[in-house]
Amino acid sequence: MSGGVAPIALTNEKPSIGRRRGFFSFQQLNALALIIVLSASGMVAFQDFAFVLLSFFYMFFMSKVAFPTRSSTPEPPVFGNSSRLLTVYVSVGAVIGLLLPVAYIVHGVLAGDKEGIKAAAPHVFLLASQVFMEGVTFSGGFSLPIRVFVPVVYNSMRMYAILEWVKDEITKANKEHHGSSRRLQVGRSLAMANMVFWSFNLFGFLLPFYLPKAFKKYYAAGKDS
Repeated sequence: MSGGVAPIALTNEKPSIGRRRGFFSFQQLNALALIIVLSASGMVAFQDFAFVLLSFFYMFFMSKVAFPTRSSTPEPPVFGNSSRLLTVYVSVGAVIGLLLPVAYIVHGVLAGDKEGIKAAAPHVFLLASQVFMEGVTFSGGFSLPIRVFVPVVYNSMRMYAILEWVKDEITKANKEHHGSSRRLQVGRSLAMANMVFWSFNLFGFLLPFYLPKAFKKYYAAGKDS
């Protein structure tokens, strides 16, 4: 999964075998900029910062202790490089997960609805962090299990953030809300769309298909070497 503000980090594994990538891709730089802006805004909780930091170090620990790289040659993508359906899936995730939420947050700032956008910020922060971390696993030549670790763990963590976002949008009618009724409906629809999409991504794709296939490839390569 490589991605940024678009395309997103689902499982879009498209680095060409044998081609050396720069350590920071354009998508990673976009994601890093978004991380910095949200961090400076004060809308990201301490536990989200802690999670990103701990996952970074734990990823390196696991890559040395449990799932080291078995070859100096980059491991091939789990699903190959020519899946048109996967490309569409990744693009849909980019729009639902990052582009629309970022536009929603920016509009909230311009409309003076800063309180109304706080619930959306953690999801965007974690997803941008996921995009950045996935870029690190690809450019750093990590093994397939480590490349799987990032989307699975981050998607799981973001489910809590999205759930809080949905709850906040639903209860806005009972709070002092500074946005318009149209904006209220957009926020609710966007939160629910992310809940549905990322729930399917985790429980319908990553865990039952992507994770087993990645481990199968990793251990099969170990037997052949």
